[in-house]
Amino acid sequence: MMAAPAVEGAAVTALRSVLLRVRQAAERSGRQAEGIRVVAVSKTKPVSLVRQVYDAGHRYFGENYVQEIIDKAPQLPEDIKWHFVGHLQSNKVKTLLGGVPNLDMFEGVDNEKIANHLDKAISNLGRNPLKVLVQVNTSGEASKSGIDPSGCVGLAQHVKMRCPNLEFSGLMTIGMPDYTSTPENFRILLNCRAEVCKALGMAEDQCELSMGMSGDFEQAIEMGSTNVRIGSTIFGPRVYAKKQQN
Repeated sequence: MMAAPAVEGAAVTALRSVLLRVRQAAERSGRQAEGIRVVAVSKTKPVSLVRQVYDAGHRYFGENYVQEIIDKAPQLPEDIKWHFVGHLQSNKVKTLLGGVPNLDMFEGVDNEKIANHLDKAISNLGRNPLKVLVQVNTSGEASKSGIDPSGCVGLAQHVKMRCPNLEFSGLMTIGMPDYTSTPENFRILLNCRAEVCKALGMAEDQCELSMGMSGDFEQAIEMGSTNVRIGSTIFGPRVYAKKQQN
């Protein structure tokens, strides 16, 4: 029985270490650490572990699978600000939005169809507009979801102009798992932001950049990231019991 608390304590210790590293990376680049959000990505991790990190004062958590987030969210405090990260199938939109009333941000609008489904479902539920990030495929991998950089302006315009129940909040990218696409994919996302802000008449500081994960979040912050998604560095290696469908 002694092993579990040690693991859970380790997650809180790891979170504090990550927050310190975020602050140091911000200072190195002349930025305020308060302008950078750390999303603790808790996929495959038990509710008890999320609760430990919540009890340490953290409020931003992310999940990648619909079934997992709709299972966890009702078991945890309502003031958690959940982020759904990655591709979402349109037939799961109602399940996600209905099951997670405290979904704070959707990180992964990668085509007009999913934007339209989200917009309609939010309207039907009568919930407040949802903050969304457009996902850009900056690494050119066919296996990655996300719009080609050449299409980011058009998709951002669609969300902003034609989806009144969505709040266009910025851009996100997922680099290569081995981080070999860092920092080139960050540069591509920065270029996309410049183009999008010019087209939409937005100030660049009003357009978020969600980039950086466990292996490259400090470099991402130094290049301007406002939202880093940290999983294994906080929660430990992931254990996949079975293949999950998104």
